[in-house]
Amino acid sequence: MARLLVDGDAPRQADSRQFELRGWVDTAPFEDLLAIDIEEAQQGRAVLSLPFKVKYAQGGGFLHGGVLTTLADTAVAMAIKTRLPEGTVFATTELTTRFLAPVKAGRVTAVATVSGPEGRSFHGEATVTDESGREVAHFSSVFRVARGQGFDE
Repeated sequence: MARLLVDGDAPRQADSRQFELRGWVDTAPFEDLLAIDIEEAQQGRAVLSLPFKVKYAQGGGFLHGGVLTTLADTAVAMAIKTRLPEGTVFATTELTTRFLAPVKAGRVTAVATVSGPEGRSFHGEATVTDESGREVAHFSSVFRVARGQGFDE
């Protein structure tokens, strides 16, 4: 969980240290807002979960697709962090989420794996399941490491 150094509702100042993480594999303020838990992160694999809170519902009462996508994207990022030196700068450059079934209640879990790097790119996949183990979304993505960190094009 991130430690806020300023009021969490303050505008983000690009050149100011406004929060800090407990470690390299940790949740950032946005992920804390969604109550994401890192259950496991090692050797290019990560398992993350979150509870379906009422405030995450879309108009029909189901879990909002953006929450599922955020969970999967964060799971892939944590899996990548297990393969990179601490402090490496990287970001999602492509993502696709296929929604397979609605989530009505309970906890959702994303299991992510990554391959790479291929040059500066990592490819990630995540399967998101509901509490009963039913697959509710499949996620795929490409992440790129920023230039100048020792990765070839």
